Amino acid sequence: MHTLRAGRSLESVYLILAALAGSLVLATRSAEAQIRVNPTGVSTNSMNPTTVFLTFGGLRNQVAVEGVWCGEVLPAIAPDRGTRCDPGTVYGRLPLRSNLAQQSRNGALTDIMSIPASVARRAYLAAFRGQSATFFYVRRFTSTSGGADEYVVVTCRLTGGGAGVPFALTNVQIAFETQSLVQLVRPEDVPPAFSATIADNGSGQLRGRWEVVMPGEELPTSDDLLTESTLPPEERGGQRRYALLDRFNIMVPPNGKVVVPGPDPTRLPRAVEGTYLVLLRIESSDDKAGDSDLGAIGAGGVVLHNGAVAGFPMPTLRYVVGAASDVAERSSDAGTLLLLTPRANAQLVRNTPLLAQWTKVWGATYYRVEFETLDGRSLVSAVVRKGTTTYEVPPTMAERATGTTIRWRVVALDGRAGVLRRSAWRRLSVAGPEQGATPKGLL
Repeated sequence: MHTLRAGRSLESVYLILAALAGSLVLATRSAEAQIRVNPTGVSTNSMNPTTVFLTFGGLRNQVAVEGVWCGEVLPAIAPDRGTRCDPGTVYGRLPLRSNLAQQSRNGALTDIMSIPASVARRAYLAAFRGQSATFFYVRRFTSTSGGADEYVVVTCRLTGGGAGVPFALTNVQIAFETQSLVQLVRPEDVPPAFSATIADNGSGQLRGRWEVVMPGEELPTSDDLLTESTLPPEERGGQRRYALLDRFNIMVPPNGKVVVPGPDPTRLPRAVEGTYLVLLRIESSDDKAGDSDLGAIGAGGVVLHNGAVAGFPMPTLRYVVGAASDVAERSSDAGTLLLLTPRANAQLVRNTPLLAQWTKVWGATYYRVEFETLDGRSLVSAVVRKGTTTYEVPPTMAERATGTTIRWRVVALDGRAGVLRRSAWRRLSVAGPEQGATPKGLL
């Protein structure tokens, strides 16, 4: 009897241990299956934009669909997994134009977390009111095979934007000394000097080169214009190269701004007439604050250096070489935005269709067409997509400005709604009700 009970007791203990072991294995497998991110926490500028390179590993037929910044997080609602944002503390969402997430060949997903200044200020105000000085970036992943959603959190710590913040470029402007959008040059003349003014976070080594695209060469893509640190590891060093003008290597202190002088203007080629495109190419540099450890997410055993990351393509600079008689015509090829129709001082008639036309601008994703009165009161403001350089103006617009003079222009926008080019304003007159119904000078 005692032997039987002892045997049953041992059997029960064995079964319990086996169950615990099975649970431990399942828990371990479950933990291994979860998406991981590196770095898990970063320092951010409390008043200005911050850009950070993130790497996600452990994806299983999952894609990133949303990025949210918030002050507090909560457990996800089953069957979803991870930690989600508290809806009452949301500071902002990652704009679609800033979503640069790319699948890497090692199974990881690289992501550029571009924190807008508006989000940083909201987090700062919350901390000023006595709340925590940390906030969160929550990336939501959805399954392509019908699985549950998964939330992954990165902790953001507010700082003054000094050396502890990842070294990143937050804004770049390139301009000639003349401040001209497009420089017109005769073959025998030397173009004016130019430079790049860069707003940045953190500190580090800014390495790069100036290149030039010759007339007739294939233009760079938006990926070619990204900084090298913005790309997945296998794509770094693989961007299209053009003729080298000069190289630079500058130590950037944590003061938020640096000016990179351009090469000697005499080195700019001018032998062939046409449009030349000057490129600013930024290379990767070591930056401990922005490192991404691929081993920590199961995507390899290396540490990826991401100094000089940026959440946008680098701007370009154009100059047009030609004889004085034809250089103005070539300027439209260089990206100058010109209005075609209706002509200046044309007279519009109420209830008569009007087609606005303009020249194409390279790199434009949208065009904004604006009609307004001379005192700035908006009559029509519409956005048309890339590839369209015409807009049919509603006939009712003329009714709202009968017997007055109005003006119109077109603004070329990039994919982030940034202004690439603006046309000059052009005036039009609107016929009164007593004038004839035949439009004059529309073409």
